[in-house]
Amino acid sequence: RMKTRLIFTLFFSVLGVISWAQDKQDKKEEKKEHWKYEPNFMVGFDALNAGVGFFSDRKLYQGFISSKVKGNIHAVAEAGFEKNIYQKNGYDAKVNGPFVKLGAFYMLAKDAENEFNGFYVGGKVAGAFYNQEYMAIPVRGFGGSNSSVAFPSSSQSTFWLEGTLGGRVQLFSSNFYIDVNLQPRYWVYTSKQDDISPMIVPGFGRSSSKFNMGFAWNLAYKF
Repeated sequence: RMKTRLIFTLFFSVLGVISWAQDKQDKKEEKKEHWKYEPNFMVGFDALNAGVGFFSDRKLYQGFISSKVKGNIHAVAEAGFEKNIYQKNGYDAKVNGPFVKLGAFYMLAKDAENEFNGFYVGGKVAGAFYNQEYMAIPVRGFGGSNSSVAFPSSSQSTFWLEGTLGGRVQLFSSNFYIDVNLQPRYWVYTSKQDDISPMIVPGFGRSSSKFNMGFAWNLAYKF
């Protein structure tokens, strides 16, 4: 009788564990099925840098499109075009071309009433594909005399990693937002013309060092 009781106890215990495991699995699957991406897009244009271009040699036009993917995670893609010149320490160069950036950001803090209002942090991979031309590159001649050499226009590419730290705020109760962010950048790879590192890279800025900092003040619209 004791043996029979132990067998029944073991049998119902195993049934209980299986039932508990199945219930847990069903809840997990239900949770997975419950999440569904709902199309949402925010499109923005960097008004600050575009405006500054009227008063400087740097003409920078850039914009972004982002979408909330899940929870606090948003995917973002940026694209732009830059035209600039570099005239310093005997160098005379000009560049122009497009650039693209792809990445994501996480909403660190957000408004309880509007999840698109708040502060965020993220990262992107970026690349520029541009034309550059050196009208003058300083060289030291015989006896210490200074002279310069020129190089024809050529196609180059540069890639970098970019962080994002920013915030968004809704304009009144409209679909318009102000999106402001800082963009610390680290130069990873570049092609070179005759072993000469580029003086300027579209989307990255002046490249006298591998680190650079960007800034954007965007006027955005949420669809």
